[in-house]
Amino acid sequence: MIIVDTGFWLALANKEDAVHIAAKKRFQDLANQEFITTWCVVTETCYLLQKRVGVDAPKIFINRIYTGKLQIFDLKQHHCQRIEELMEKYKDLPMDLADASLVILAEVWLHLKKGDDYYWIWIGNHDEYESFLN
Repeated sequence: MIIVDTGFWLALANKEDAVHIAAKKRFQDLANQEFITTWCVVTETCYLLQKRVGVDAPKIFINRIYTGKLQIFDLKQHHCQRIEELMEKYKDLPMDLADASLVILAEVWLHLKKGDDYYWIWIGNHDEYESFLN
């Protein structure tokens, strides 16, 4: 199972994106893997796809959910306290709701799937990613 953030989907869909080719290759390399994200990321991704790629771009993305190629982790009310903590702790990055939701997903999923292989697909500033996880 691979946890995926908005930047990956944007790079994959936008041929003008600086890392489009790398994202496309990575997606092809991982074609047999399952992908998972959160509704917060889905909302952010759909908004940015429509804004940056075109009005029809979110439909392709949503189809991945419909066909089961992208699983959605369902945040629960009790996760909100941890989301607030994360957003406060990493406000200098800043961490938004979508980012915090992925940390919750990772915390829950890694606990439940201990011992399984996992990957993070990160498109963006790797230095920020490293400090974000520490």
